[in-house]
Amino acid sequence: MSDATTPRKRRKPKYEFTARAKGTSPEQQAEWRDRHAAPLDITLHRDSLLAYLEAIRVEPRFDSDTFTRVSRRLTRSGHPHFSKDVLRRGYLALVDDGALAADEEMLRRLTINPVRTLSGVAPVTVLTKPFGCPAQCIFCPDDVQMPKSYLSNEPGAMRALMLDFDPFRQVDERIRAMARIGHAVDKVELLILGGTWSAYRPDYQEWFVRRLFDAMNGVDSETIEEAHRRNEQAAHRNTGLVIETRPDHITPDEVRRLRWLGVTRVQLGVQTLDDRVSALNKRGETAADVRRAMRLLRGAGMKIAVHWMPNLLGATPESDRADFRRFWDDPAIRPDEMKIYPTGLLRGTELYEHYERGEYHPYTEAELTDLLVDCKRLVPDYCRLNRVMRDIPAPEIAAGVTTSNLRQIVQNKLAQAGTPCRCIRCREVKRESVDPGALDWRVLEYDTDHSREVFLSAVTPNDKLAGFLRLSLPTGPAPIAEIDGQAIIRQVQVYGPALALADESEGRAQHQGSGRRLIEIARQRARAGGFTRLAVISAVGTRAYYRRLGFEPGEWYMSSLL
Repeated sequence: MSDATTPRKRRKPKYEFTARAKGTSPEQQAEWRDRHAAPLDITLHRDSLLAYLEAIRVEPRFDSDTFTRVSRRLTRSGHPHFSKDVLRRGYLALVDDGALAADEEMLRRLTINPVRTLSGVAPVTVLTKPFGCPAQCIFCPDDVQMPKSYLSNEPGAMRALMLDFDPFRQVDERIRAMARIGHAVDKVELLILGGTWSAYRPDYQEWFVRRLFDAMNGVDSETIEEAHRRNEQAAHRNTGLVIETRPDHITPDEVRRLRWLGVTRVQLGVQTLDDRVSALNKRGETAADVRRAMRLLRGAGMKIAVHWMPNLLGATPESDRADFRRFWDDPAIRPDEMKIYPTGLLRGTELYEHYERGEYHPYTEAELTDLLVDCKRLVPDYCRLNRVMRDIPAPEIAAGVTTSNLRQIVQNKLAQAGTPCRCIRCREVKRESVDPGALDWRVLEYDTDHSREVFLSAVTPNDKLAGFLRLSLPTGPAPIAEIDGQAIIRQVQVYGPALALADESEGRAQHQGSGRRLIEIARQRARAGGFTRLAVISAVGTRAYYRRLGFEPGEWYMSSLL
C-alpha cells in the first residue's frame, strides 16, 4: 500500500481501551460466509425447502417473529434449519427450475432486515483506518485497532476490521451481502465513519473516496473526477456521501474540498452546546465553533446531522434539557438530523477515573428515559432523529443504562401520553401504500442565521411522510461562489422500499412523481422569494435525474433558471 493510503501514525494514547465483549474473528466471519453463501443443493433439500416456503406463504401476516415460529415448528418436525438468505436462494432456484411461480410477496417475506432500505436507498457504512483524533475528550475510548471513539467489537466496526479497512472491499462486500438478502442496491448512500474525517491526510481522503466509487462502478479510475463521471451511469449509483467531523475543523476551504470529493451530508460531533460542560470534558471547541460550522455547511447546501451526548461530566438532567432546547431555539443551529448518544461509561477512559473518585454519576434508566421523552417532544417536524442510543456492546458499559430497546420504551411513553414524536423517522411512510392523489403538500418555514428554510412535505391522510424537500433561501453570501445568490435544494427524499431504477410500482411511494412535484413546488417558492436561479446539491449518482428535470451541471452543483 502506498504512502498516500496510510494515515499518519497515531501517538500512544494515555488511556487505552481493552475489549470485554466477545468479538467476531476473521475466521468466524469466513465460516459464516461459507455457511450462508455456499451453493445450495436443491435436490437434497427440495422437500424441506417446499415445506418452509408453503408454511411462510400461508401465514396471514408475516414478520420476524412469525419466521422464528415457523422455523421452530419445522425443525421440531425433522426439517433442517434454514436462514432467510438460504431460503431466498432456494426459492429463486426453484422458480428458475419452474417448480414455483414467481411471487413478489414471497420475496418480500424472505428479505432480511427490510427496514434497512425503507428510506429509499441502500445505506453502506465504511470505516477509515485507525488514526488519532486531534481532541482529548475524556469520554472517548481509544481502541488501538480502530479509529478514535470506535470499538472493535461494534457490529459495523468488526466488518471493517476484518477487511483491513479497505474502502473497495468494504463497499463491495456490503453491496453483495445486501443484494443476497433481497435488497435493491442500485441506489447507494455511502456513510464514512472514523471520527474526525478532516484530520486525515488529504491524499488518504482522496484515495479512500475514489476507491469507494471504484467499488460501486465495478472499474478502477485514476482520479476523483473520473470516478464520479463513471458513477453517473453505474450499476450502483451514489445518492449521497456522508462524512463525520468536528465543528472546529469546518472552514471555507474545508467545505469546498468536501464538495469536490462529492460529500452531500456532514455529521458534526457537537456533543454539547454548553461551553462549561464542553470544557470539563476537554472537547476543545465552543458553541461559537458549532454556529460557524452550521452557517458554512448550510450555505454550501449541505445536509447537517449533529451528535448530542447527554450525561456528560458536569451535566444534570435539567441542564441537559436546557442544552437540548438550544438546538431548536438558536437560529444558528437547527439541524436537519440528530443522533442522541447518551454517554457510555467505558473503562480505560479519563471519565472512568472521575467515576471511580465519585465525581461522575451515570443517569439511571428512569432519569434517562424521562429526559429522552422530554427531548423527543421538542424535536420539530423538519428534523430526523436517527438514534437515541449508541450500539455499544453491553459488557463494555461499566455503569449506567444498557437497555437495548430504549427507543421503543420512549416511544411507548410518548404514545401513552398522547404526544407521539413528530420527527421525520417516526413519520416515514415505510411499507404503506401511497395514493398520490390523496397526498397533502405541506409547507413549513423557519429561519436560520444564514437563510429562510422551507421544508416541503408530501403527507398521507394518516399523517405519514411519503417524501420531503429542503429548500434554502439564503439571506447571506454562500461560501462557494458557484451558488452565491441562488436558492438551493439541499435534499429531496421520497420514502418507501428501495426500488430498482428501472422498476415500476403501483401504490409505492418511490417512482410516482412525488419528487418531481416537490421540486416544482420548490421552484415556485424560490421564484416567489425573488430568486432567478435554483441550485441543487446533487449526489453524483442522481445527476441524470436532475438533468431530466431541467438542471444543468456546473462544477460541483446543478442549477436551472427560474
